[in-house]
Amino acid sequence: MNQSAPEGLHGRTSFPYKGRKVRSSDTKEALVAARRPDSGGVEGPVITLLANHFVVKFDPSLKIYHYNVEISPNPSKEVARMIKQKLVENNSGLLSGAHPAYDGRKNIYSPVEFQNDKLEFFISLPIPTTKLGLPSGELNCFPQKQNQLKVFRINIRHVSKFDGKDLRSYLSKEGDDWIPLPQDYLHALDVVLREGPMEKCIPVGRSFYSSSMGGTKEIGGGAIGWRGFFQSLRPTQQGLALNVDFSISAFHESIGVILYLQKRLDFLRDLSQRKTRSLSDEERKEVEKALRNIRVFVCHRETVQRYRVHGLTEEATENLYFPDRGGKNLRLVDYFKDHYNYDIQFRNLPCLQISRSKPCYLPMELCMICEGQKFLGKLSDDQTARILKMGCQRPKERKAIIDGIMRGPVGPTSGNQAEEFKLQVSREMTRLNGRILQPPKLKLGDGGHIRDITPSRRDRQWNLLDSHVFQGTRIERWALISFGGTPDQKSNIPKFINQLSQRCEQLGIFLNKSTIVSPRFESTQVLSNVYLLESKLKKIHRAASNNLRLLICVMEKKHKGYADLKRIAETSVGVVSQCCLYPNLGKLSSQFLANLALKINAKVGGCTVALYNSLPSQIPRLLRLDEPVIFMGADVTHPHPLDDFSPSVAAVVGSMNWPAANKYVSRMRSQTHRQEIIQDLAAMVGELLDDFYQEVNKLPKRIIFFRDGVSESQFYKVLKEELQAVKEACARFPGYKPPITFAVVQKRHHTRLFPFEIDPSSMQNQPFDENIPPGTVVDTVITHPKEFDFYLCSHWGVKGTSRPTHYHVLWDENHFTSDELQKLVYNLCYTFVRCTKPVSLVPPAYYAHLAAYRGRLYLERSESIACMRSSPTISRPAPPKATPLPTLSENIKKLMFYC
Repeated sequence: MNQSAPEGLHGRTSFPYKGRKVRSSDTKEALVAARRPDSGGVEGPVITLLANHFVVKFDPSLKIYHYNVEISPNPSKEVARMIKQKLVENNSGLLSGAHPAYDGRKNIYSPVEFQNDKLEFFISLPIPTTKLGLPSGELNCFPQKQNQLKVFRINIRHVSKFDGKDLRSYLSKEGDDWIPLPQDYLHALDVVLREGPMEKCIPVGRSFYSSSMGGTKEIGGGAIGWRGFFQSLRPTQQGLALNVDFSISAFHESIGVILYLQKRLDFLRDLSQRKTRSLSDEERKEVEKALRNIRVFVCHRETVQRYRVHGLTEEATENLYFPDRGGKNLRLVDYFKDHYNYDIQFRNLPCLQISRSKPCYLPMELCMICEGQKFLGKLSDDQTARILKMGCQRPKERKAIIDGIMRGPVGPTSGNQAEEFKLQVSREMTRLNGRILQPPKLKLGDGGHIRDITPSRRDRQWNLLDSHVFQGTRIERWALISFGGTPDQKSNIPKFINQLSQRCEQLGIFLNKSTIVSPRFESTQVLSNVYLLESKLKKIHRAASNNLRLLICVMEKKHKGYADLKRIAETSVGVVSQCCLYPNLGKLSSQFLANLALKINAKVGGCTVALYNSLPSQIPRLLRLDEPVIFMGADVTHPHPLDDFSPSVAAVVGSMNWPAANKYVSRMRSQTHRQEIIQDLAAMVGELLDDFYQEVNKLPKRIIFFRDGVSESQFYKVLKEELQAVKEACARFPGYKPPITFAVVQKRHHTRLFPFEIDPSSMQNQPFDENIPPGTVVDTVITHPKEFDFYLCSHWGVKGTSRPTHYHVLWDENHFTSDELQKLVYNLCYTFVRCTKPVSLVPPAYYAHLAAYRGRLYLERSESIACMRSSPTISRPAPPKATPLPTLSENIKKLMFYC
C-alpha cells in the first residue's frame, strides 16, 4: 500500500480511526475515503425531482446526556420498554422531569442531566414467573399465579455528554476535512427519532411494522405481509435528513399451531381431517424446523404468559407422562381431561417442548402463534411474488404513502421526543435537481441491415428486428434433454428446435438445425436422483464424442434438481447449459426465442452489443485505446437467516477485452459462514489478471473495481482489507502498480426519487404517474457532505417505483471527475449481454452477483445432505469450515456460463 495518499485523496473519512486525527501521511495505517472531486457533474439536461429525505434541524448547543442502563433479570425487548415507561412515570424528580429516549437495550439519552450520575431503581411488573420445577410446562402458571409481580433492578450510570457543534462543523462546507463524523451524537438523535415508532410498532432492523397501518395480506404458507416503514438519519449535503420509505415484510400468521402447520407444510394439509395422524422421523424434523423459536400462547385458560418453542417431544402426546408434586406419574391427556375437561384430539402428534433444559410440554392444538413475529425462514417463490406485489406501488402512490407515514399516528414524528430534544423534522420531501445523461450509440453485428443504433425510445430499449448481435457464435454440436412434460408438449420439441434455430439465424447466430444426438426424453424423477442425472448427462456427452458445445434442458416446471444439473454440467461434464420450461414452449413468441438466443450466444462466447464510440473516445482525458483497462465486480452471497452453518459464497468477475469491455470471466470461492470480507480476494484477482494478460497480451493499465453488497457500517473494513488484497494481487507481477478505483455499489438502500409535478393540469399530454427516466443522476443535496457518491437510475422502471443505484467511491487513484465516472457507469449499463435495454446495476457488479448465486447453487445439494445429518440446536455453534466449491471444467472457465 502506498506510503502517502495519492493526490486528490486527501479527504476526511467517515470511518473513525481510534479517535486520532488522520494525517495524509498515515495512509498505511488509516485509509481515507475519496473526496468528491468537484461540486458535482454538469452533463445532461436538468430534471426537477423529489426525494424521500426529510430535513432535520437540530440545536447544536443542546447537550445530550448519555446513560448506560443495566436491567436484571435480563428482560425481553418488549418488557424492557415497559420498564422504561414505568420508570419515567414514577421517578420524574430523579430524572429531572426528562422524557429520555431509550434504544431498547443499554442506552438512554436525555436532554437534561439526571439528579445523580448513578441511580438505582426497583420496578415491579405483572409478569408471571415461570417455575420450571413444577410438573409439565403447562402447569407452570396456575390461574392464581398470573397476578404475581416480577421485580426488576435497574442501574443507570452516566457515561458521557456531548453537543452538536462537531456535527454542525462536519455538515458545513467550510468544516475541516479531517473532522470525523460524530457518530455518538448522530446515534443519539437517531434513537430519539425512533422512540415514537418504537412504542407503537414492531421494530425489525431499521424498519417498523404495525397491523394498524392496514393492508395486511396472507401470502400463503402460514405467513402474512405487513406494511411498515423504514427510517434512517443521514448526514447529507443539505444537512441532517431523515430517509423514510414504505416497506413490506413477512410475519407469522397469528393462528392456531395446527392450522399453521396445515398452511406451512404440504404433507400436513389435511391434518384437521386426520386427527389420528402421526409423524414419521423426517416429518417430525420438518415440523420442528417450522416451529422452532416461534413464540406461542395457550388458549385453554387465561394468562399473559408467552412461550418460545424449543423443539418437539420425542414421544407422541398420548404417551407423555410427568411427575406431580408428590412424585406420582400423571398421564398428560388424563391431566387435561381432569383439570380442564378437555379431550386432546391430536394424540399421535408430539407436544411442543417449551424449555431448553427441562421437560415442559404444551399440546399443539391448545397453542396459538403470537402476533408480530418476523418470518425468518426462506420464502417460497409464490410467497416472494406475493410480498413483492404488496410492495409494488407506482411512484404517485408510493409518494402518497410516505407522505402519509410522515403525518400519521405511528410515523417518525408521532411522539413528543423530537420537541424534547429541540429537533424540527420537515414534513415535506426534499426538492432537488437531477440530470438526465444521454444514451450511448451502440454497435451491432456487421451482417445485419441496421449496424448501429442510438436507443431513442423513452424506456431506452432497442430491438434487434433487422439487426445481428455484435458477435454471433457458431454452434454446430449441441444436444437437448427433456424432463417430464405431457405427450403433446414433447411433440412440440422438433418445432421448438426449428424455430429457435431460425430466430438465432435472424440474430446472426448459427445454431445447427439438427442436434448432434437425437433429443433425449426423461421423467422429472431423474432430476431428483443426482447419480442418475449425472450418468444421463455423461451418456449424452459420450454419444457426442465428448465434444458438445451446448446442452438445452427443457423442464416440465421449476425443480430443485436444477442446481444439480448446473453443477454436473459445469464441473463434471464440461458443457454450458440453457434451461427453459415447457409452458413457455407452448407460445414460442419471437421475444422468448430472442431472449433464449441472447443467453445462449453469451454463454458460448459471443456478445450482444458494443459501444459505438469506445470508452477511450468518450473519456479521452483518462482512457486510451493502447492502455487497456479491466473492470472488476465482486459480491458475496450469504445463506438465508435461519441457516446457521452453510458457507457464504464470494465471486469476482473481470472484463477480458478492451476497449469493448463486454466479456467477463469469473472466479468463485466458498468462505466462512456470513463472512462479508472476501477472504481469497488476492488469489482471485491475481488469476483474473493472468487471464487478462493471456487475452490482451498486456496487464491492465488501470483497475476499476465495483464491490456489491456492502453496508455503510462495513465500508472502512472492506476498503482496508480488500483494497490491500487487490494491491497484493498486482504485486505478484514485478513493478506492476496500476492506479485503482474502488467503488461500492448499493441497491439495498431506501432513497427514492420522484418526478416533481409542477401543475397537473399543464401535463395533460404526458403520463402523470411515471418513473424517473433512465440516465437520471443525482450527486448533490441528498448525497454525502464530502465523499464521492452519486445516485444513478440507469433503467426504466416498468413496475413499481424505480430504485436508483447508489455508487460510493471509496478510493480513486484514477482521479475521475463526477461527469467521467457517471458517464462510464451509465455507458457500461448498456452492454449487459442478456437483454436489449440498459440494466439497473453496472454489469461487472451484476455478473458478480450472478456468479455468486451460481456458486451457491453448487453447494445446495451438499448443504441439504448436511442439514439432514445435523442435529437441531438452539444455540449457534461456531460455523464449520466452508465446503469448497467443486472445480469448474477447463473448457467452461473462460465462458460466461453464469449469465
